[in-house]
Amino acid sequence: MSNQVMGATKGSDRIRVGVIGCGGRGTGAAQNCLDSSPGVEITALGDLFQAQVDGAQKKLKLGKVEKFWGFDAFKKVIASDVDLVILTTPPGFRPMHFEAAVAANKHVFLEKPVAVDPVGCRAVIAAAKLAKEKKLAVVAGTQRRHQPSYIETMKRIHGGEIGELVGGQCYWNGDGIWFRAKDDPKTPWLANVSDFEWQCWNWYHWDWLSGDQIVEQHLHNLDVMNWAFGGPPAKFYGLGGRQNRGDIPGNIWDHFAVEMEYPNGARVMSMCRHTPKSSTRVSERVVGTRGTSDCATSIKGEKAYVFAGATPNPYVQEHTDLIASIRNGQPLNEGEQVAISTLTAIGGRISAYTGREIKWQWLVEGSKLDIFPKECKAGPGVFTPVPIPGKTELI
Repeated sequence: MSNQVMGATKGSDRIRVGVIGCGGRGTGAAQNCLDSSPGVEITALGDLFQAQVDGAQKKLKLGKVEKFWGFDAFKKVIASDVDLVILTTPPGFRPMHFEAAVAANKHVFLEKPVAVDPVGCRAVIAAAKLAKEKKLAVVAGTQRRHQPSYIETMKRIHGGEIGELVGGQCYWNGDGIWFRAKDDPKTPWLANVSDFEWQCWNWYHWDWLSGDQIVEQHLHNLDVMNWAFGGPPAKFYGLGGRQNRGDIPGNIWDHFAVEMEYPNGARVMSMCRHTPKSSTRVSERVVGTRGTSDCATSIKGEKAYVFAGATPNPYVQEHTDLIASIRNGQPLNEGEQVAISTLTAIGGRISAYTGREIKWQWLVEGSKLDIFPKECKAGPGVFTPVPIPGKTELI
């Protein structure tokens, strides 16, 4: 990190940004960052695949930038003359990339989820604490926490306007996700990559890369529940399975239902699914002794409330807040917070995969589950089987 940016207070001061992971979310986050503040410039792009790097350069309408591809591209982006890195590779890579960025004294935009197992979450928490010591900014891709309607509604929930929280529900129910076949004529270069590289290209479909649907996607809603309750659940009791993915390769499930019990005894039902031609529901709801709230815009009860303020794009606002915190010398640090919400989602997944009720304390202190490969290189794939409750071990 340059001394110039650490001491910067003017909005026109230049901040150089490197993007690690140039897919749809990476280019989206990069554009959000460019739109958020003046003086922001993308100077380096990195991805496993050259096609992704070239595509991001074109989509973002960038001039000459440093470009890197391959499994070591993240190291080269971090080593370039950047002040801030955007980490948007498949989630399994996140702990390794975040640790490297903090070690190199870079500010970080840390896309969610930040790990796929408890070991990875602990590594992110440790790196986030180091970032705080170094006064580095870390903002996570949990954009609801930067959304004025959520912020104002949560202030009222935390202020007791619906009383003590006694329960809730949260959902991410949709109709499915993409699948990228190796012989897709739109990407002829895939025919020459190894199985490991193809899995990285088709990352959503393996738990060691995505964390499964409950971690990769439903984390947003679980993060809101943790926000409302002031911390993570104490216990998880889950179920689910793989019913609608058919012969599509991969080991992830397509539906989960998890009961989460928070330390005050309140129980929250968490539900997510990928079901074709189904009704979509993506929302949160909390129940208090004196009312209810959707957490996003309104309260029903003794102290009814409806948000009527400004509604900036939350995907841009999170970058606005990140850049402002760097320039004013008061760096935000959401690393531990997003790691705890990631671990919450992982706790629900482990309970469902194993058929066992599990406790938060065990997730934090006892679980040794570490599913991401120790070595990442072109070669054989990691084709782990579909988890089966009663047979999948608790690790």
